[in-house]
Amino acid sequence: MEEPVRLNRYIASSGQCSRREADDLIARGHVKVNGKVVQELGTKVSHGDRVEVNGRQIAPSDREYLLLNKPKDTITTTSDEKGRRNVMDLLDPEEFGSAGLFPVGRLDRHTTGALLITNDGDLAHRLMHPSYGVNKQYVITTRDPISAEDLVRLGQGVQLDDGLAKADRVVASPDGDPRCVIMSIHEGRNRQVRRMIEALGNAVETLDRVLYAGLSTKGVRKGKWRRLTRSEVASLYRQVKL
Repeated sequence: MEEPVRLNRYIASSGQCSRREADDLIARGHVKVNGKVVQELGTKVSHGDRVEVNGRQIAPSDREYLLLNKPKDTITTTSDEKGRRNVMDLLDPEEFGSAGLFPVGRLDRHTTGALLITNDGDLAHRLMHPSYGVNKQYVITTRDPISAEDLVRLGQGVQLDDGLAKADRVVASPDGDPRCVIMSIHEGRNRQVRRMIEALGNAVETLDRVLYAGLSTKGVRKGKWRRLTRSEVASLYRQVKL
């Protein structure tokens, strides 16, 4: 940390909570800087300052772990030669411009939902490796109704051009919409969910990944992101045996 930074950013970068939650901690007197309670939200801290939250000293990390709720019409890359909006455009360049962040895996342009963005290469590599079988859950809206027989076929496996693909779990939507299903898979083949639905003679109209490796988009609006908590990062590490 070469330049002074706002206290809420310092707290958030330690993995404690979001900036908004950090502001609340500061305002309620739960934060000390160099032994003194600080309640002014614009306070800045410098290298060497001692920061405590609820009596526990914290320190920022150079590793970042963000969960983005990817919106539609956004490319899952760090840049695009055609000038189309990519997921990195949704992050503040002043905050993350030099962090070396990249998306973990891909969601196609029209698929929305949970996307992990990090600069932790070891974790990203393992999360994308098929041997670790990271779970992904999708809410799918199809062109035509999905029958009970279709659900059985998806669970037993449908034949794709690169082999058999089957859902780990697939259920009809609890709201009773016959064109909506919830499906979990652990594989990560290209356009796998869309191709599985196409193998039924149907087509995907909307595809939203609501869970990725246990990380939920609940509470995160489309196009927005949040930092992972320490326990969430620890869970990811356990899942891939790091």
